[in-house]
Amino acid sequence: MSAEPQPSAPASPVTQGDLVVGPDGLARCPWGLSTPDYVEYHDTEWGRPIRTDDDMFERLCLEAFQSGLSWLTILRKRPAFRAAFAGFSIGKVATFGEDDRARLMADAGIVRNRAKIDAAINNARVAAELPDGLSDLLWSFAPASRPRPRQLADVPAVTPESTAMAKQLKKRGFRFFGPTTAYALMQATGMVDDHLEGCVAAPA
Repeated sequence: MSAEPQPSAPASPVTQGDLVVGPDGLARCPWGLSTPDYVEYHDTEWGRPIRTDDDMFERLCLEAFQSGLSWLTILRKRPAFRAAFAGFSIGKVATFGEDDRARLMADAGIVRNRAKIDAAINNARVAAELPDGLSDLLWSFAPASRPRPRQLADVPAVTPESTAMAKQLKKRGFRFFGPTTAYALMQATGMVDDHLEGCVAAPA
C-alpha cells in the first residue's frame, strides 16, 4: 500500500518476509493486521475491482478527504460520510448548494474541511457531465496486469498511469486529486493489485 498509511504491525508478529501472520494463522500485508478496522477493509475491500460510478465517486471522495490524515480516521467516519453525502450519489451531490455546504461544515461526524467539501461537490458536478461515466474514465487509466509485489519496497506511491489520471481529471475540472491520491484510488478499487505475494486477501 502506498498513499494510504501503513500502521505498525502487532508487537510480536510472526513474519514471512514482509507478510505478517495473524492469530488466525493467515498471512496478510503488514498494514492489514494492525487494527480490526484494517483487517476487515484489507480482507474484503482493498484491491477488489469496483465498477459502478457512485461507488467510484465514493472512493474518489474518501481518498481526497484522507489527504494529510490517517486512513483509519476515514474508515471510521465512512458511515457518517455516506449519510452526509447522500450515499455518494453523483446526481444528488451535484445538486448540493450553500445550505448543504453549511450543513457539512457543521457535521462533526465527517472531516470538516471547506476545500475538500467544495471539491467533493464540484467533482460530483463534473462527474455528472461525463459522457461515458466516471468509472469508465477512471478505468481507462488502469495499467496492464503485472506481477503481484513480493515486498513492500516493490509497491510504488506514484506511477505514470496515476500521473496521467490526475492530469486528465484536473483538465476536466476535478479538484483535490493528485498523482499520489490517484494511485491510492487505483489500489483501493482494484485497478492494480498491490496485495503482497502470499497474502490471503489477494484477489484470485
